[in-house]
Amino acid sequence: MWKKELSKAAFKFIFAGMNERILIIDFGSQYTQLIARRVRELNVYSDIVPFNKIPEDSPDIKGIILSGSPFSVKDENAPTIDIERLLGKKPILAICFGAQMLAEQLGGKVSRSDSREYGRAKLSNILSKEGLFKDVSEDSQVWMSHGDTIIELPSDFELLAGTASVKVAAFNKIRKNNDEPPVYCLQFHPEVTHTDEGKSILKNFVTDICGCTGDWTPAAFIEETVEDIRNQVKDGKVVLGLSGGVDSSVAAMLLHQAIGKKLYCVFVNNGLLRKNEFDDVLHSYKDLGLNVIGVDSSDEFLDALDGVSDPEKKRKIIGKTFIDVFQAEAKKIEDVEWLGQGTIYPDVIESVSVNGPSVTIKSHHNVGGLPEKLHLKVIEPLRFLFKDEVRNVGRQLGLPEFIIGRHPFPGPGLSIRIIGEIHRDKVRMLQEADHIFIENLKKHNLYNEVWQAGVMLLPVQSVGVMGDERTYENVVALRAVSSVDGMTADWCHLPYEFLALTSNEIINQVRGINRVVYDISSKPPSTIEWE
Repeated sequence: MWKKELSKAAFKFIFAGMNERILIIDFGSQYTQLIARRVRELNVYSDIVPFNKIPEDSPDIKGIILSGSPFSVKDENAPTIDIERLLGKKPILAICFGAQMLAEQLGGKVSRSDSREYGRAKLSNILSKEGLFKDVSEDSQVWMSHGDTIIELPSDFELLAGTASVKVAAFNKIRKNNDEPPVYCLQFHPEVTHTDEGKSILKNFVTDICGCTGDWTPAAFIEETVEDIRNQVKDGKVVLGLSGGVDSSVAAMLLHQAIGKKLYCVFVNNGLLRKNEFDDVLHSYKDLGLNVIGVDSSDEFLDALDGVSDPEKKRKIIGKTFIDVFQAEAKKIEDVEWLGQGTIYPDVIESVSVNGPSVTIKSHHNVGGLPEKLHLKVIEPLRFLFKDEVRNVGRQLGLPEFIIGRHPFPGPGLSIRIIGEIHRDKVRMLQEADHIFIENLKKHNLYNEVWQAGVMLLPVQSVGVMGDERTYENVVALRAVSSVDGMTADWCHLPYEFLALTSNEIINQVRGINRVVYDISSKPPSTIEWE
């Protein structure tokens, strides 16, 4: 029940004081989040909604963008909306599938291409350098990704540009007067980096055509959010589980700035954190003035996990134990009414995705069930921010860079980097090896070049020689990837000299490890974590 109430409260919460946004209608494109990010880079708030959950028109909506889709407009089950409902209200930019759907609904013709048009192309015959294509070069490179082609425009539309292989690459509605909101349609994707002047095209739409002022900045977000938290929480108390990561830390600082000591933070040591992390991070939080309670429950977690090898069981044991520990601490706080969480926008989008929640690959580590168990209302101040925006807000709040720039770390901690059974000695080995790897990345100025790094302890033993003795010990794999948001990732080409140094230190300094390998697989098809 709380989820339904939360969606209404969250909508009111984020838009209090906000006077402009771009509404992005999602038809399931892999690039939809990218459209939102590009708009936000212009300091304009963008909001993604599924095609079947379009909100009522409101003055703060300054323009509408229709996304692409993995579907063909010719598919019987393709997502669709009534375009007529949107025309004449706000400026519209329709991209790829959105453009095809619009054209077909309004009397144009769309047909299947003989071959899929995918990849780079050059714009040609740009017929108007005003409006959407202001300051865009002739022969500008764009990115095509579609299987249908628009072969005939609706009667009240005109061609804007083509390419060598696509006659209709861009078109717009002929306006009867200057008061009529314009409609622009693109067969290509301006949001991807392969479209060289895509940012200029989106800027022309958002700022010139929609008239957005671009005043949505980290400072403005903080000011509005702090005020909204105070109005929402009033004299209530908030309890929040800190993880040491970016999201929960920034959420805590926002809440702290709003309500001070009425925020109670609980930082739990599950025994699966990095070496020295519990003490180091706990002291940092206290130095920041946070009202934080440190709870060392290492034995409780490690006893429950001892001998467990199945990844899903590991996650469920950790989740249940965390809830038990957190619940016990929260009940010590008198009159607490709210549960703070560091939920961010990609989690929200996933929960209301066009095709329903994605197939579960692994259990999420968030503390599901806590609101009901504790009978608390939920407050999520970062609910509508992307990860990079969370970092920017954190910097504006004055959080230290070692927290803001910290690599993502899995909620179940090192348990899912120990492949196979969990034992205390394995945790010790992995913490020591991980510490050497991470500290070397920092020492050699490579840490900020890597999006996420860690060490995996494999269920494999290999023969080695140390001194004059034969050894039969454990193997670890180093993992370092580059990424933007973790949806896709490529392995980092770390220098051979660095890898040799790190391997040598791990083997010489960590008792029980005699072999180090480097993971050179990308996501997809592999995942970043091994479990």
